[in-house]
Amino acid sequence: MYFVDNKGITDPRINLAIEEYLLNTMDVEKDSFLLFYINEPSIIVGKNQNTAEEINTDYVDSNGIHVVRRLSGGGAVYHDLGNLNYSFITVDDGNSFRNFRKFTEPVVAALQSLGVNAELSGRNDLMVEGRKISGNAQFSTRGRMYSHGTLMFDTEVEAVVSALKVSKEKIESKGIKSIRSRVANISEYLKEPMTITEFRSAILHSVFEGEEKVQYWELTDEDWENIHALSKKRYGNWDWNYGKSPKFNVKHSHRFPVGGIDVRLQVEKGFIKDANIYGDFFGVGDVSEIENAIKGVKYERASLDEAISGFDIPTYLGGITKEDFLKLIY
Repeated sequence: MYFVDNKGITDPRINLAIEEYLLNTMDVEKDSFLLFYINEPSIIVGKNQNTAEEINTDYVDSNGIHVVRRLSGGGAVYHDLGNLNYSFITVDDGNSFRNFRKFTEPVVAALQSLGVNAELSGRNDLMVEGRKISGNAQFSTRGRMYSHGTLMFDTEVEAVVSALKVSKEKIESKGIKSIRSRVANISEYLKEPMTITEFRSAILHSVFEGEEKVQYWELTDEDWENIHALSKKRYGNWDWNYGKSPKFNVKHSHRFPVGGIDVRLQVEKGFIKDANIYGDFFGVGDVSEIENAIKGVKYERASLDEAISGFDIPTYLGGITKEDFLKLIY
């Protein structure tokens, strides 16, 4: 495994571009890669989410917070200079996607070596004494994947509370009283105080089982040119990060064990004119293909069933069955 240094960049639009560039260009059949990055205050929205419904727009605008959509599924997260992000870029061997334990184990071991009694809990969270310190997400394409996560080291919790809008359904499903009571900073549990730079080094050296074993991969000038071009094309693009607000007159949502799914349909004269699927599930494939398949279809169960019959719904939508999806949209 190689470690890729992002040169201290804190712009989330560039850091996400580095991650995608590595995913698309590195020889993951031969080696895996590890990337760390720390972002300026920003909200990183899951691939399938409706951005407008995930953020507190007034707070975000008044505080100059970046809003960027990532490629992976899952929910929106808040990043700031007190949050360390890690990403394992590797081959998707058929046994790794949705296997969060595989990728969080070295991180948990690193935290425990610092006296932080962390453990994987539920689908994709790292917890200490019942409080969340890390969320994780994954993305897979063409036999390649990354598994990335946050490490709340010294994050402004009040900013997390103010910047994000957490749905009532999600709060109830997880038995959460409030974000404040549910999350914690790793710095609270350290035996000895340290800076986030020292913390970053400690995690890195632990993952590689020794400072002297860290192998570095240097990006070339051409790599950086391509990364900045990708950043501008995707992550600095309003259409990607926000898109147009969906028009709909049917709204059906449900929180499944694999994540929440929210379907918006605009129906005119009995036919679906527009369709949008949102959620924090972890799926493989582009849900716009399903959206396009049901546009123009008569809004009745049999027609909808036929329209999606050619899709592997569990793969696209993170594990829910075709029957569950049909119940949700009709």
